[in-house]
Amino acid sequence: MSNLAESDSAAAPVQLRAPVEQLRREFPGLEPDTVRLDGAAGTLVPDAVVEAIAAALRASMANTHGAFAASRHSTATELSAREAIADLLGGVPEGVIFGPNMTTLTFRMAATLGASWRPGDEVVVSSLDHDANIRPWLLAAERAGATVRWAELDVDSGELPTERFAPLVSERTRLVAVTAASNAIGTKPDVQAISALAHGVGALTYVDGVHATSHGPIDIATLGADFYACSAYKLFGPHAGTVIAAPELLETLMPAKLAPAPDTVPNRFEWGTPAFELLAGVTAAVDWIAGLTTAPGSRRQRVLRALGAVEAHLDGLLARALAGLSGIPGVRLLGAARDRTSTLSFVIAGHPPADVARRLAERGIAVWDGDNYAYELMQRFGLSGTGGAVRASIVLYNDAGDVDRLVEAVSELAGS
Repeated sequence: MSNLAESDSAAAPVQLRAPVEQLRREFPGLEPDTVRLDGAAGTLVPDAVVEAIAAALRASMANTHGAFAASRHSTATELSAREAIADLLGGVPEGVIFGPNMTTLTFRMAATLGASWRPGDEVVVSSLDHDANIRPWLLAAERAGATVRWAELDVDSGELPTERFAPLVSERTRLVAVTAASNAIGTKPDVQAISALAHGVGALTYVDGVHATSHGPIDIATLGADFYACSAYKLFGPHAGTVIAAPELLETLMPAKLAPAPDTVPNRFEWGTPAFELLAGVTAAVDWIAGLTTAPGSRRQRVLRALGAVEAHLDGLLARALAGLSGIPGVRLLGAARDRTSTLSFVIAGHPPADVARRLAERGIAVWDGDNYAYELMQRFGLSGTGGAVRASIVLYNDAGDVDRLVEAVSELAGS
């Protein structure tokens, strides 16, 4: 695992290698005169990723660990992707598990971990999380007869205070599941402190990093995450999910698998033949992120510095969006967390969220509406029966003009 000193290198001020308007040209899916504020549901991919996937599809490939050239190519592609994710998150390649998406992998991990739970055991989840880091654990607990305990967000602030976890963990706690950042309102809990509480009673932590990973530097050792899950398609890559953990921890777990499938870690957690072309895209995405600055160093060091520069860019745009939207009469912003990503949800009085999203789309602005799988959170805000909220998610390829167009359009709708 990477150490704190390496993580601290991300704090050095580093500039993106090119202005955002120039970086935007590297995204072939970025339509002219369209504002894409839907990145939390999946980011666009740069040309480098498209080309890597196309090249893999054109290549002669086969299943892994064969003696012939095509198989060796596939084996190398798979290993390269594991190395790339390890560099992205601060782990080791031997701890990287791949699958179709985070949700599928989390259901698999919940079934594996839950197989050892017994009545009287407890699992802690949070109402801030995406349902993919709630429902699998609830179902696994139900099968085992274990008890689920809820850490509730503060609805007024949108914060998930560490203090909400303290009375919930005990010697009976087996796992604490928490997000690194809310996919709906951007709140970033203090995962490091929450993990320390869990580890203090011998429990494991499962951290949903799907939303957080494209918004700033990640170091799983610093977070204290025993398992960290994310999806490449939320960070400029293809539709592929991953869970990373210490190989020593994975060695203690035996998932359901086919009899002839590998018994080794991490392969025994992966079902069927992987999509090698997508794994090539995963590596390309991490390499592209590492190349967002001209900073020297290892790929891990360059990733940290690049995502630090991305975070600084996004923080400025978030402040601009919050200032603009908060001044519009009739607009209610959900949450006001101090530490958050550049994602926000809002409602406009008298306007159903689906209607707002449709009318914004007519103006060339792409946003999402509904609960966005933040199912429990929308219930806590009292919005589950009224269509949820409108979500605007700002990512690397957005700029001040995008934010201003959103604010102007919302102001027009709120006044109509």
